[in-house]
Amino acid sequence: MSLDPQWVRAHFPSVQSSETLFLDNPGGTQVTQSVMDAFNEYFLTANANHGGAFPTSIRSDELIHHARVAFADFLNAARPEEIAFGPNMTTLTFLVSRALGRWLNAGDEIIVTRLDHDANVAPWVALEERGVVIKRVDINTDDCTLDMSDFEKHLSNKTRVVAVGLASNAVGSVNPVRAIADLAHMAGAFVYADAVAYAPHFPIDVQALNVDFLACSAYKFYGPHLGILYGKYEHLERLQAYKVRPAENVPPHKFETGTQSFESIAGAAAAVNYLASVGEKFGAAYGDDYAQFQGRRLRLKTAMRATQAYEKNLFIRLMNGLRELPNIRIYGITDYARFDYRAPTAAFNLDGQHPRDVAAKLGKQNINVWDGNYYALSLMERLDLEASGGAVRIGLAQYNTAEEIDLVLSALQKIAST
Repeated sequence: MSLDPQWVRAHFPSVQSSETLFLDNPGGTQVTQSVMDAFNEYFLTANANHGGAFPTSIRSDELIHHARVAFADFLNAARPEEIAFGPNMTTLTFLVSRALGRWLNAGDEIIVTRLDHDANVAPWVALEERGVVIKRVDINTDDCTLDMSDFEKHLSNKTRVVAVGLASNAVGSVNPVRAIADLAHMAGAFVYADAVAYAPHFPIDVQALNVDFLACSAYKFYGPHLGILYGKYEHLERLQAYKVRPAENVPPHKFETGTQSFESIAGAAAAVNYLASVGEKFGAAYGDDYAQFQGRRLRLKTAMRATQAYEKNLFIRLMNGLRELPNIRIYGITDYARFDYRAPTAAFNLDGQHPRDVAAKLGKQNINVWDGNYYALSLMERLDLEASGGAVRIGLAQYNTAEEIDLVLSALQKIAST
């Protein structure tokens, strides 16, 4: 056994109160009641700016510190000061790319990939204005995985940054980031990892991955719209951040430009604590000793193991049904034996039907799916799909059920047959 979807769904008011099938999860998940409560509690008891000498400001700062500790547990950072918050992953990545750009010279090289969301491509390409050379790692088009031989070909003693995703937000492919980090560090390069599409489905251990920076988004794992940045403390300390002069010049504060959305940070911490409760509830399924669950980090790790197992079974059900549809083209890994190396996200097209039309027909039946390029622009161009509207995308989350999978497959069967 893994998760009990009914226990999970009871935590999500919008899922309970709506007849909508939320299969648009890679673009953003629904939020728990505890996240909503955290917003309310913040506004009622701690609504103040940072650094004041009065009770509400002190309470607000305490909540933000507790949120850093929560995300240090979520990512297994060495210390909470390695966690910075921002409006979204894209903004944080631009902030780090500009800061690292101060250390780069004309002719230095940055490696990006054709598999990534553009949020981990465009901020690095922008450094071409400094004379930096951008190298793009190709993919294997048959299964939409990263071409590691091409990566090694591009790596050189001129490489200064490698920007890579843990998982593709479009086709779900999981990259061998630890191996990439080891090779990059041997070349003397920094590694910036995008974990936005990975964090909702798998445990993350930044120390085991040995990446220098990692970014993710709370709204992809049941929290509010908020970006989270991890950086090794020694890097955050050395980097010169773009900031206003009165702002603190120590990590992580120097990377948190302007007044933060403190209520969102409180809500994001509540999302982490919800996931910890999942680990506590379903840890016995793995035979774990409940004494371990004294620590939030262990509860979170177990929660994500349970999530991975549950979503994998759902995804197999989805892929079985998709394969039976007439005139379908599925992108990404389809071999069940390799499903541990992909997120539960399916991209596909039906011959003769525009992706937007398919998504709209499903939308009329209260089935939410995405279409287009989902900002994975380089991938859609490489697959020759951008000019024809990209692809349809279905992505799973903890609160989805087998019954919902059957409903969307039934709807797609009718659409494919027309």
